[in-house]
Amino acid sequence: MKAIGYNILINKEKEGIKATKGGLLLSESQRQDIRYVKAKIQSVGDLCAGLNAGDDVYYDRHAGHRIEVDGDDYQVIKMQDVVFVL
Repeated sequence: MKAIGYNILINKEKEGIKATKGGLLLSESQRQDIRYVKAKIQSVGDLCAGLNAGDDVYYDRHAGHRIEVDGDDYQVIKMQDVVFVL
């Protein structure tokens, strides 16, 4: 698979369970205070400068859409949704 244009194909990092200050256990998808999500880039479009396959990035959790290929889940986001690269 190869992303094209300004698109980036990523794998979201597995969500962990964390405790709130009050002791309530929540997964990251249930926490509204976490805006950005960590992911690993699988493929980068030809117009995305500064990003490479294998980079770890943080992106806006509401960005993009999910796609399933051969039983594997991926997320497709735009370059502008990436906040920073690790």
